[in-house]
Amino acid sequence: MAASSSQGINTLLEAEREAAKIVQKAKQYRIQRLKDARSEANKEIEDLKAQKNLEYQNFVAQHSGASDASLGIVDQETDAKIAEIQSAFAENKDIATEKLLGAIKRVEAKPHINVRV
Repeated sequence: MAASSSQGINTLLEAEREAAKIVQKAKQYRIQRLKDARSEANKEIEDLKAQKNLEYQNFVAQHSGASDASLGIVDQETDAKIAEIQSAFAENKDIATEKLLGAIKRVEAKPHINVRV
């Protein structure tokens, strides 16, 4: 009986070793699958980022043209307004100078309204 019980124990030990190997392989497989899943998720995230960045660049390119055109219009209007102001200055500078000199030359000496006699 000792031989059959030691043979049974050896069989059980061998089965236990095999089970441990199977469990270890399952753990390694699970760890590898997690790594692969993370890698795939990171790749998908990078692809999505690149796609959204491209969409944003296209959006900016489409809409910046409109702002460039409006900036050109604003620049033209500003230049026209500056030219108008400069021409008004050129026309009226002599009149303004004469009025200023007239006010300086014509001084009326009278006491201030708050002065008491």
